[in-house]
Order: sequence, then C-alpha cells, then structure tokens
Amino acid sequence: MGSVLARGTHPMLAGLGEKHGHRLVAVILAMIVLSVLDAFLTLELIHRGATEVNPVMAYYLSHGPLVFFAVKYFLTAAPILLVLIYKNVHLFGTRFQVKMILPILLIPLALTVQWEIFLFTCMK
Repeated sequence: MGSVLARGTHPMLAGLGEKHGHRLVAVILAMIVLSVLDAFLTLELIHRGATEVNPVMAYYLSHGPLVFFAVKYFLTAAPILLVLIYKNVHLFGTRFQVKMILPILLIPLALTVQWEIFLFTCMK
C-alpha cells in the first residue's frame, strides 16, 4: 500500500515534494497579486457605480465583499495548487507539461486588470 503513493511511482504525483523553479514561483506570485488586484479593483469599480457582469461572481458579490473576495481568491489558488501537484505531467501525451499552463493564464488575468484600470480613467 505505501509503495503506491511513493514519489515517482505514478505520473500524476511526480511533482510532489520537488522544489519549484524560480520562474514558476514568479508566475504564481504574479497570478495571486493580479487576482487580488482584480478583486480590489472590481469592488472599487462597483463602489463607483459599475456592475459585475460575470453572473457567478455577481452572485457571490451579493453575499458581500468578503465572500466575493474569498471566492475570487479560491478560484485562483485552487487551480494553482492543482498545477503544482501535476506540474510535470505531460498534456495529452505531448511534450508540453501542465506547468506551462500558468504563464498562459497570466495573460488574460493581466488584461483584465489592465481593463479595470482603463475603466477607472473613464470614470474620473
């Protein structure tokens, strides 16, 4: 039984216990910072009269800013954790590893924050 979960015996567990590269850590920190900034900017824009257009997030926003922020953070942190667990697994039998997804996901997150900053300049 113990050997089934031993490191390296299952490809889905290959990333457990390994050190993470500096680049991956930087991408993860950037994603968390951008996600928190996105939540803060969203709450501030709503305070200034904007509307949350994402129906899922609007639902959580209706339960208060703390619930909204917690859900937003969880929706960022949970996938990051999954990527860290499965980071060395190859996607669909290709040479691309799961860890290559995070830098790609950083782009729409950064564009969202940039859009919110642009909205701030339009509201002034």
